[in-house]
Amino acid sequence: MTGPLEGIRIVDLTTMISGPLATMTLADQGAEVIKIERPGGGDHSRQVADRRGGMAASFLNNNRGKRSVALDLKDPRGVEAALRLVEGADVFVQNFRPGVAERLGLGEEAVRGAAPDIVYASISGFGEAGDWAGRPVYDPLIQAISGLAAVQGGESGRPRLVRTILPDKVTAIQGAQAITAALLGRMRTGRGTHVRLSMLETVVAFLWASDMAGQTFVGDEAADALEPDAPAQDYVELIYRTADGFMAVSAHTDKTWAGLSRAVGRPDWLEDPRFGDVAAREVNKAARLELTQEALAGDTTDNWLARLSDEDVPCAPALSRGGMVRHPQVAAMGIVAELDHPQAGRIRQARPPARFDAALGPGRPAPRLGRDTIWALERAGYAKAEIDALIAAGVATGVQEADE
Repeated sequence: MTGPLEGIRIVDLTTMISGPLATMTLADQGAEVIKIERPGGGDHSRQVADRRGGMAASFLNNNRGKRSVALDLKDPRGVEAALRLVEGADVFVQNFRPGVAERLGLGEEAVRGAAPDIVYASISGFGEAGDWAGRPVYDPLIQAISGLAAVQGGESGRPRLVRTILPDKVTAIQGAQAITAALLGRMRTGRGTHVRLSMLETVVAFLWASDMAGQTFVGDEAADALEPDAPAQDYVELIYRTADGFMAVSAHTDKTWAGLSRAVGRPDWLEDPRFGDVAAREVNKAARLELTQEALAGDTTDNWLARLSDEDVPCAPALSRGGMVRHPQVAAMGIVAELDHPQAGRIRQARPPARFDAALGPGRPAPRLGRDTIWALERAGYAKAEIDALIAAGVATGVQEADE
């Protein structure tokens, strides 16, 4: 059987979850996905625990239906080969840290040189602007900084992680939809576009639909804060208590585990066989997280952010909803926008997370009931007298307003 995207060819340079799940979704719908991986190790998700027959479940569950090509993209010949694969492709997807694709020779300009009308998609963690753009990222960090952990904590005042990697998955769904939209736009215009999407933007937009009422009306924000005295026993959720708050830290790889050990002054962790490699640290997760919590309790969040970032260890503060709105990275990316609503006044909303070459804002304000009834019926060919009759009979309700 074929899917609706049959004939669409995608060159996929993504790793871990959000990018691979997005492209797997497109593969499930019929696209041909060529996944380019580094020789030797491949996608990092190939190396994690829960394995059989040399294959990790995480990799199997996010890369179904793809073709795998192993190329060393640090070698010019590997880059040349990748660009040859791009010729004739419809979509190019990468989730490197911002700037890495360009340094490799696989930025938009280079890729569009091989395929001028290609849809170029970039998926990032914190976005492409702001001081956080180049930081390493994992799902718990996004849950923390986006306010999702605060939402999950509820009235307890202690941020908690959703017990699934929701930001990765939501970003994958949003990414697949945005790529499909870009393909539709190309079909109509003949031009490709650059789709930019970050996990942070996606989760903030996801939350705004139901959980950010207290931050919507400008000037009437609800007071909210995290409770520093909340019980700390739930550190196993990867949200750790510090001396003055909470933060997320993710040290999954050998490199980041070594960086964490240095940052907290525990070089002995590197000699402990329980933590010798990725699989061992997963098997001994409870002990690893307990030691991490003990270490992080001894200093403030800001100090840990600085020390851990110096070691390139993925980390983020666990923010309240209001704290998220005010965070410099949210401001730098323009994730939250203010606009004037004709009835509600000045309001605050998340803008659409997927960005295209043509800037898209939050769109027109949510309409009053029946605002566009008359407009829609006129577009459908109804005469004014017919519309008036429908309204008089209570079959339709609407108000005549100028289109905005």
